[in-house]
Amino acid sequence: MDNEILRVIKKYFGLASLRQGQEGVINAILAGRDAAAVMPTGAGKSLCYQAPALMRQGLTVVVSPLISLMKDQVSALSDARIPSAYLNSSLSFPDYQRTLAKASRGEFKILYIAPERLRREEIRSLPITMAAIDEAHCISQWGHDFRPSYLAIDGFIRSLPERPVIAAFTATATPRVREDIIQNLNLHDPYVAVTGFNRENLYFEVQRTERKLAAIEDALKSRGNKSGIIYCATRKAVDALSAFLRKRGVKAARYHAGMEDAERQKNQEDFIRDRKPLMVATSAFGMGIDKANVSFVIHYNMPKNIESYYQEAGRAGRDGKQADCILLYSPKDAAVNRYLITAPAPDRDAPRPETVRRNLALLEAMTEYACSQDCLRSRLLSYFGEEGPGRCGHCSNCAAPFEEADITIASQKIVSCVYRIEALGKRFGKNLVIGALRGSRSRRVLGPGLDRLSTYGIMRDTGPDQIRVIMDYLIENQYLTLLEGEYPALCLAPRSKEIIIDRKPLTMPMARAAQIPAASAPDEAGFDRALFGRLKALRSEAAAAEGKPPFMVFPDASLKDMCVKKPQTLEAFTQVFGVGAAKLKKYGGLFVAAIKE
Repeated sequence: MDNEILRVIKKYFGLASLRQGQEGVINAILAGRDAAAVMPTGAGKSLCYQAPALMRQGLTVVVSPLISLMKDQVSALSDARIPSAYLNSSLSFPDYQRTLAKASRGEFKILYIAPERLRREEIRSLPITMAAIDEAHCISQWGHDFRPSYLAIDGFIRSLPERPVIAAFTATATPRVREDIIQNLNLHDPYVAVTGFNRENLYFEVQRTERKLAAIEDALKSRGNKSGIIYCATRKAVDALSAFLRKRGVKAARYHAGMEDAERQKNQEDFIRDRKPLMVATSAFGMGIDKANVSFVIHYNMPKNIESYYQEAGRAGRDGKQADCILLYSPKDAAVNRYLITAPAPDRDAPRPETVRRNLALLEAMTEYACSQDCLRSRLLSYFGEEGPGRCGHCSNCAAPFEEADITIASQKIVSCVYRIEALGKRFGKNLVIGALRGSRSRRVLGPGLDRLSTYGIMRDTGPDQIRVIMDYLIENQYLTLLEGEYPALCLAPRSKEIIIDRKPLTMPMARAAQIPAASAPDEAGFDRALFGRLKALRSEAAAAEGKPPFMVFPDASLKDMCVKKPQTLEAFTQVFGVGAAKLKKYGGLFVAAIKE
């Protein structure tokens, strides 16, 4: 590693080395080259632009969509004695003008700004030499959180007197979204870093259940006061679940966009400061929340797409410790999401057909994950264009015992149903075919006359998830084909005749019911918990005195390193993870004294 980079990251961030992928991105930016980096949550994306910003001339502008993230980042940078600020709607007009004037005079190295502010003429006069685009997936309509304001970034950059170095960062991006980022930001010969999406410390689990409240209670019993997040699909579900948990004595906060700002802010603070270890929230919560000790994330409802799921699940285990990502799935989840995708919101126009088609395709991939018998980790990695381990041994599907199940008869019924639908000159998606096979009386099944098929109702005794699992296996092995479109349709494939004409015997691996561990095993064998508890209490006292979250004093990883190294002098304290010059001066004496004691 370059000695100057090493000096900077040690002085300001207390780091002795860089993580995978960081050095290449930093070196590219320092060489004046554009960069695009896809790194999982907790992999250190911010350091990839903060370190070069300190080593380059001029101002680095960081485009970020979240006010809370800007405030936390600027607070942390200020603690490290790095001159920084933000421009967003939370500032009063006088504060906005003062910040802008200081930025114009070159008093800041890093300035965070909301994408909507880039339209303002005064921003273009700043001495910008680098633009870092955070949450860059927002620029792609194939991204899970598309924001039209991001499309104005390229125009802003073109309007500057001199083109700055541009670096784009995101945690979740498929190959298609990565292409959109590079194209829509007009990156010039970018250095592209994809460090891998695999988070080995995360345990993935899918529980297929209709008894979700009981599943939540079981999950929480084994986790005590550990910090966690439960995501719900709707505000109504958040309110109901949080009330249910509070009645049972659980310290649970809630968060969604329909709440008053003051209550939402208070609940977020209670969670971040560990006053309430559990947050029940919609997807409105979490982006930009830099809380390292979240030990589990539970999805009470299935999200609309894998990108959202992986980003939300990835908020667990940012400290590198073992953490659990649990999805509670029922077929109703897919129906609710389909409605949310296709129905217009009360204050918005009807969604465009291409948007509906795209989002339904993303939902189908998410549903396939929830119903899959394959390794869950491999499913996720494959979605993002990365080869998985086949069997990871650290997900609920890999942990469950498997057996070869005979699906010959079931396959014949499914393929025969598709054949008879095609004979009518029609094609339908998986859900409609499943409805016909199970004898559904819904209008969507009865309307096209599917109740008149000889295969109508022949799988009444088979659950919809089981049919879907077999269906997916047939598609993957080319016995059936799923045609793309607004509503992807099942149709026959060349190998279909092996099932309905040749009557080929067919088996597939199926998971038997298994007791999944309630919580991941601890990773702290022989750990000095007494000292760790004392240091956590000391951290809380220091944080309360400064009015900031405890993790902004020191993350758990730093406290654990203190418990291992037990520094007795200030010089030895500099070798602790996360201790830079500013934190050494501010907290060194306090923590060294506690460790000696």
